[in-house]
Amino acid sequence: MKFGVVGVIAFFIDWGILNALVWGLHMHNVLAGTISFTISLVFNYLASMKYVFKHREDMARWMEILIFVVASVIGLFINDLILWISTYGMNRDAYVSQSAQYVLRTNAGKLVATAVVMVWNFVIRKWLLDDTHTNAMNRLKGESNRLTQEELDSKWEGSFSHRLGLWSLAHTPNGWK
Repeated sequence: MKFGVVGVIAFFIDWGILNALVWGLHMHNVLAGTISFTISLVFNYLASMKYVFKHREDMARWMEILIFVVASVIGLFINDLILWISTYGMNRDAYVSQSAQYVLRTNAGKLVATAVVMVWNFVIRKWLLDDTHTNAMNRLKGESNRLTQEELDSKWEGSFSHRLGLWSLAHTPNGWK
């Protein structure tokens, strides 16, 4: 739920800036999309790390930031590719002006890009950043038909996410927290 609320706010920031740049300043949609995506990304990072994902004790902050940035750069590439495709090869339409058609197709592309990037962000962040072990342990306390605590601990210890977190702690530069 929190991921969705943060995402909706970030979308409106992204969408509003995109349209202001494309419609108001007649900027190329990919450049405008890159700028709007980057601004909404700053909000998304701050809000996600404060309200959505809990810091994992088994992962260094620098690794959390690195994962977020790398995942976001990939998301930006997906966003820009879809925006570019949305207006590629535009033909003049007798019923709609070129400018209006460009904005309309940019907005349609933005909706598609938002959906695709939202799924990408959720999956990668849930896999690598969320404290799924603690969440699973809390659920386990109330359920007897699930994995035992030992089975859950064993599964967590062998997970890529946990091993990456431990590696990041072991390789944190001196003086960093």
